[in-house]
Formats: sequence, structure tokens, C-alpha cells
Amino acid sequence: MQLQLHKKPFKNTEKPQTHMTSRMYLSSCENAVYYFSDETIEGREQLKFYFEKTWNYIRDEVYSLHDVNWVALDKDTAVCIYQFHWSGNIKGRQKEGNGRGTNVFQRFKGSWKIVHEHLSTLDE
Repeated sequence: MQLQLHKKPFKNTEKPQTHMTSRMYLSSCENAVYYFSDETIEGREQLKFYFEKTWNYIRDEVYSLHDVNWVALDKDTAVCIYQFHWSGNIKGRQKEGNGRGTNVFQRFKGSWKIVHEHLSTLDE
């Protein structure tokens, strides 16, 4: 079974409406639910708007995953937990943070889609 999270750091130096927004949009189920620390997102259109807003706020963001642990995996469903780190420029100041996440994937017509993501911060 081929299912991997990209562990290579993602650097957002492009305009928000480009490649990564499209990739995140297409990898999500139409009615996926995302729990972020500041907002709950339902569906791909809200997700696209949320990422565009975030990437306009956090410039030159670098986001990476580590300690990925697949806690459930079968032919059509997979769940992983992980730690993440981000850094970027907010209003001219370099900022960074850490957190943990859970992703739930489901296979639709042979393609894995995110049906749920839950992120929480570990920073105080």
C-alpha cells in the first residue's frame, strides 16, 4: 500500500494562489473537516480561502512534519499522528511554532484524500 506524508519541509515562497494551494485543495475530500487552533474549516472552498489568508499573513513560511506515526491503516482508511514545526515572517518579524496533528485519509476511486485534520499548538 502506497501512502506517505511528505516529510520534506515545505517552503511557501510563492504567491498563495499557486501550486501549493491547488495541491492542498485537490488532496482534500470535498467535505473534509479541519480543526485548526484558531478556526474550524469545512469543505475545500473554505480550506482554500483559509490557506490563502494564512499565507498572506505568514510570509516565507517553512512547514515540516516529524515523528509521523501511522496508528491505523487498511485498504481504504489510514490515520496518522505527527509533530510539526513552522517558521515565517509575520509583520516583519521572524516567528516560529510547534504543534501536533492528526490526519484521517480515505481512499476514493483509488486516490487517497484527507477527510479530517486536527492541528493543535504546543507553544505557550
